[in-house]
Amino acid sequence: MNIGKYTEKWRDNCLNLMFVKSIFIKMKRSIIKLFFVGGLLAFSAVNAQSTEKTLTKEQIEAKKKAAAEEKAKLPKPYHPEANAELDIQNAVKLAKKTHKNVIIQAGGNWCIWCLRFNNYVQQTPELKKVVDDNYVYYHLNWSPENKNEKIFASYGNPGEKFGYPVFIVLDENGKQIHTQDSSVLEEGSGYSLEKVKKFFTTWKPKKS
Repeated sequence: MNIGKYTEKWRDNCLNLMFVKSIFIKMKRSIIKLFFVGGLLAFSAVNAQSTEKTLTKEQIEAKKKAAAEEKAKLPKPYHPEANAELDIQNAVKLAKKTHKNVIIQAGGNWCIWCLRFNNYVQQTPELKKVVDDNYVYYHLNWSPENKNEKIFASYGNPGEKFGYPVFIVLDENGKQIHTQDSSVLEEGSGYSLEKVKKFFTTWKPKKS
């Protein structure tokens, strides 16, 4: 028996085991460090969120109050009691007669962004002129009192996808040619003149 050979092999095996053990320990330490750092980061994030919630609670209440006051002052163009189906039919008839398109602004008097948009257009001569020259405009109500489900379904229920307000553009024959998400028209706490004007000019009737 070659004792030296077996001794050398045993030593090599021990060294291999020690190397593997060393790697394992390093990995274990790394994992522990990762958990520790992750824990600190998670704690910091939770703490930051908690602080943010504490700081923003009063701000949220203040914003709600300001929004309620603003909403009370804005004109209310939506009429839950209206026969929307008949109104839209009449709007299409007028559009055909005057060679205009129809814009249906869907929303409700509960929706401050709906009221803001209506007021913004009415108070901005540049936009009002584009609308008056090219569209028959109708405010389609969606509220607990009257969801106009049949009409919304006929236009693909755009409010479910985009929220409110949402705009449905019809040609003079009543064909739906575009649905516009209003969020892309927003700017700050209002609307972008450039974006709104581009929306109106893009979908106005093509004059022959």
